[in-house]
Amino acid sequence: MIDRDRLLTACRKVLDDNRRGDHTIPSGKMYPHQWLWDSCFIAIGLSHYDPERAKTELLSLVEGQWNNGMLPHMIFEPGLRYLPDRWLWNSHVNLNSPKNLTTSGITQPPVLAEAAKQIGDKLSPIERKRWYAQMLPPLIKYHKWLYEEREPNEDGLVTLIHPYETGLDNTPPWTRQLHDHHKPWWLPLYKYLPVDFIIHRFRRDIKRRNKYQRISNLDALLYLDIVWLYRSRNYEIKAILPHDKFLVEDLTYNCILIRANKHLRQMADEAGYNLPEDLLSAAARSESALEALWDHENKEYYSRSFSEGGLIKISSISGLIPLYSGAVSQKRARQLAERLKDNNTFGPDYPVPSVPVNSNWFKQHGYWQGPTWINTNWLIIQGLKDYGLDKEAKALTEKTLKLIEKHGSREYFSPLKGTPAGAKKFSWTAALTIDLLN
Repeated sequence: MIDRDRLLTACRKVLDDNRRGDHTIPSGKMYPHQWLWDSCFIAIGLSHYDPERAKTELLSLVEGQWNNGMLPHMIFEPGLRYLPDRWLWNSHVNLNSPKNLTTSGITQPPVLAEAAKQIGDKLSPIERKRWYAQMLPPLIKYHKWLYEEREPNEDGLVTLIHPYETGLDNTPPWTRQLHDHHKPWWLPLYKYLPVDFIIHRFRRDIKRRNKYQRISNLDALLYLDIVWLYRSRNYEIKAILPHDKFLVEDLTYNCILIRANKHLRQMADEAGYNLPEDLLSAAARSESALEALWDHENKEYYSRSFSEGGLIKISSISGLIPLYSGAVSQKRARQLAERLKDNNTFGPDYPVPSVPVNSNWFKQHGYWQGPTWINTNWLIIQGLKDYGLDKEAKALTEKTLKLIEKHGSREYFSPLKGTPAGAKKFSWTAALTIDLLN
């Protein structure tokens, strides 16, 4: 039996320890800045016992919004200590970036509407309407930016330009796409130069964690190379979309966007807002476009290459996130839920693995190439509930809570043994545990 009170107390302490003024960092020294979808998940947990702090968490995010509507995936801490991080991204090369903050030049999954709606659900009707009126302008601006800049084909699917934008940084479909289509000049030299030792001295994550639990040095360099490339183009999307062949119409991101659009409509209705017609039309396109990512042969959803138009047929947890979108049929939802019962794919003892256990990519502690993460479990649980698959939702909730009760609010866990890995006192693990307990 789970000791709910003890677990709640422990999780609240994690969020208190990671608080930094008006926002909450993911975890201690490894993640010292503010991340977009981390703060959204954190706000969802906070909404259960401190709605005002939850509001402040989200309002601090929108302070970093660019003039064109983009919400950056990171807002950097000030001070000399983090000068190299701010220099690396140098968001000020783009005139749309905020002048009083330094941010990254890319975005992250659009969970902001979900978080704003979850906070609203805890408020009185008058407070809720006031809260939605405060959040709708930046939300509308962000969703409009996504469709204006990232949906060039007007096919309902937005395009991502960097693996970090997925939130699932080194997920296999993106790793394959990057290795196949991004060949910087220095790549042949990497195999012959002893650079790993030097890289390890500068990687914050490698210093504190087993290197086999993190993104490989090669992938880290490729990700960095893309940042430098985009910074040299002033983060202008018109200089990116026509030239880079590794871009992806990412399944997870588009599923989250579909649900976010629904929340946006609900919030607008309650606050008496009229959403722009072009945004409503784009949202409708997204719901119907999801079926273009279904592969009839393998009976699975996949991400799609932007430049080539073909599905990237590598199984990952993304294939289950259409449950969260709410845009698939009841029959299809049941098909996806059945995969959670298969011990060889997504149903091991400590689900849900970020890639199926029988995949050639699977590494039980290999960041987004195997471990169980609480935020993706949470997304799947919400989807199962919405489709009335309560038995499956309850089973996954119980397994998730038992894992955290045993090992604490760690960053991720082995789906085979339940052993924890990554950062300790990880904020979104704590926050989403609070939500699941409530």
